[in-house]
Amino acid sequence: MLEEKDYFKEVYRVVREVPPGRVTTYGAIARYLSLRAGARMVGWAMTASHGHGIPAHRVVNSVGVLSGKHFFGGPTVMQQLLEDEGVRVKDDRVVDFKTRLWDPSVELGV
Repeated sequence: MLEEKDYFKEVYRVVREVPPGRVTTYGAIARYLSLRAGARMVGWAMTASHGHGIPAHRVVNSVGVLSGKHFFGGPTVMQQLLEDEGVRVKDDRVVDFKTRLWDPSVELGV
C-alpha cells in the first residue's frame, strides 16, 4: 500500500505512460496502484497535476466521459487535447472508448 505522500507521484508516473491517442480511467489507475481510496484519490492527483506536464486529459471516468473537463481552463480544452491526438469525442464522451482504453494492469503488468 502506498503512503499518502507518495501516491500523487505514483499516479503521475502511470499517467505519463498512457500513449497519445489512448485513454485510461481513474479506477484502472487506482486498481493498478492498489490505492485505498481508489478512483477518488486518482481524481485528486489529476486535479493537482495541471501545470506539471502530466497528460491528465488522457484520464476519463469508467465509461469514457470527460468528467474532469472543468479543470482544464475551459469546457472544451480536454476534448480538444484528446482530439488533437486522434481521439474522437461526442457529447463529452470518448466515442470508441473500449478500443482506446489503456489499462495499466495489462500494459504495465500487475
